[in-house]
This record gives sequence, structure tokens and C-alpha cells, in this order.
Amino acid sequence: MKKRSALILALLLPAQILLIKLLSSHSAFVEQWYSKGIYPYTSSLMRLGLGFLPFSLGDLLYGLLIIMLIRWVVLRFKQRFKDPKRWILELFATLSLIYACFNLFWGFNYYRLPLHKTLGIDNDYTTEELVELTKHLISRSNELQLAITANDSAKVVMPYSKSGLLEMAVIGYDNVQDDFPELDYRRVSLKRSLYSLPLTYMGFNGYLNPLTNEGQVNTIIVPYKLPTTASHEIGHQLGFAKENEANFLACLSTMNHPDIYFRYSGYTFALGYCLSELFRREPELTNELLKDLNYGITLNYLEVREFWERHQNPFEPVFMMTYNNFLKANNQPEGMRSYSYVVALLVNYYKNRPLEP
Repeated sequence: MKKRSALILALLLPAQILLIKLLSSHSAFVEQWYSKGIYPYTSSLMRLGLGFLPFSLGDLLYGLLIIMLIRWVVLRFKQRFKDPKRWILELFATLSLIYACFNLFWGFNYYRLPLHKTLGIDNDYTTEELVELTKHLISRSNELQLAITANDSAKVVMPYSKSGLLEMAVIGYDNVQDDFPELDYRRVSLKRSLYSLPLTYMGFNGYLNPLTNEGQVNTIIVPYKLPTTASHEIGHQLGFAKENEANFLACLSTMNHPDIYFRYSGYTFALGYCLSELFRREPELTNELLKDLNYGITLNYLEVREFWERHQNPFEPVFMMTYNNFLKANNQPEGMRSYSYVVALLVNYYKNRPLEP
């Protein structure tokens, strides 16, 4: 990298940070000009250009980036970090370039309007409203579990292949576009992550590559969780960067999916959020409501918990803490602990809408 180019790029880094700080206070502008203006075209083009590949180009790029980083560190050590002005300048120039690409291709979505404002619903709710929704979700989850297994004590087992589940996830978004036209997902780029094993030990279900707009799904996880995980990543691809909003969209698309297994996955996913929040407010009442839950659903919840317990490792808290701080730095002050907002969206969205049969 030429010295002049490196200097310009390095100087642009603080300018970019100031721009992000400014945009964080102008969500309506970001919503109109980026999230609903530029982004739908750029993301669609990226998915069109890379969606046909049977592998994840983004994962390969990450691998190449890690190799280059290791090579750079080794060279610096061999040279005993000589000429610090040059390599520090190049380091900041590289960071500036990556930061610019991250924000231009996807990251500005962190600063769009909150989803409840886009939907025109409240973002607050009472415990009584939460209890009512939780009861409805228990009832619907029980009905779906019994319809699938014909035994209220049997866990649901997905009958589809993992690749089939990824392909089917797209259909759920077709059924919610009447209320939410922005959920028009035409060009598919949803792929198995090449790093599913390390993702598992890091504690992640999947991720979106912001540089290629490929949705990466960890296909080692329990198949029962793949419908909501894939739908979550599609939500990110559609421009909803915040984890809690993508989780709500995963609930919405799977609960409205024509396939009963997807609906079961979606309803129990939403129920899990509501039970967690209700337990925080009313633990005794929550324990009473849990008595009405079919044991087969409990087995599916246990299956997921036991899976993650088997893959725990000493470094997982470090990965989670790092990602949590990343979220806080990108306009998500609660980090990964954002259950309440997911529940607020669910309660208020379904306040005047019947839960689908």
C-alpha cells in the first residue's frame, strides 16, 4: 500500500467514527436513505451474485483474512517491529477500509428506526398482556406437538434434511409480506457455514457475513432449531441488524410458515422468550403455567440445552463477551440480553392479530 493512500485511509477512520456517531442520532434518515433506499439494492445484488455458489465465499474470505493476519504478525516479529510509523499507518489504513466496507454493505442498518416504530406498534406491555400471550403460545405449541407426534410425551423430530430445512426457511417470509412488504426475500443466499464446528464451540447458531451478504448457518446444531436459526439470518440479510429484531422476525416467519414443523419450531421459540421474561417477573406463576406444557415440548427444550452443554469450553465466555461488547458498540446497549424487546414486539404485534392455526 502506497504511503499517501495509507495516510488518507488512516485519516478517514476517525472521520467514519464521527459519522457513525452522528447517524446514531438520525435514525429516520438512515431508515429512509439507507435501509429502505440503498441497502435493498446492494444486498439483493450481492445475493444474486453469490447465492448460486454451493459454498460460502464469505467463509473463505474470513479464512484468508486470518491467514494474512497471522502472516503479518509473524513478519512483524521477524523484523522486530522495525519502522513502526509505516506498519502502524498501514494497520490503521486496513482497519479503516474494513470498517468502511462493513458499514456501507450492511452495518448502517444498526442505526435504523427501531422495529416497533416501523410496524407502528407499542414497545411496552403489561404482565397481564404477557401472561395472555404466553397462555396462547402454550396452547398452540401443545396442539402442534400433539398433531405431529400423536403423543404429548414425545419430542418432535425434524423429518427433513438440513439442506432441505435451509431451502424451506425462505417460504415463511412469503406469508408475512402483507403486513410487512420489506420482508420480500427474492434472491436466496443461505448456506451451511464451513466453520460450523468452531461456531458450535463458540456458542453461535450462525451469522451474517456483512461483506458478502451470505447467511451462514451452523448445521451442527439440533435440527429442531434450524428453522428459526435460518429465518433469523434471513432477517439480518433483509437489513434488520439488531439481534432482538432478527429474533422477532424469525418467530414471525416460522409461526406463519405453511409447514407444521416450522410452525412448531417458531411457536416454541416465541414461547421460550415469553416464559423467560415471565419467569423474571412472576416465577411462581410461570411454574404453574409450565404444568400445562406437553412433556414432549420440554424434551425439545432439554435437547437444545444438553447440546450446548456438551459443547461448552473454557473459551466460550470470552467469545460471548467479545460479541456482547460488539453489539453494545453497534447501537444495542443491552447486548445479547434483549429478551424483553423481543417479547414486547410479540405481545404488541399479536395484540390485535389472532395467532395462526
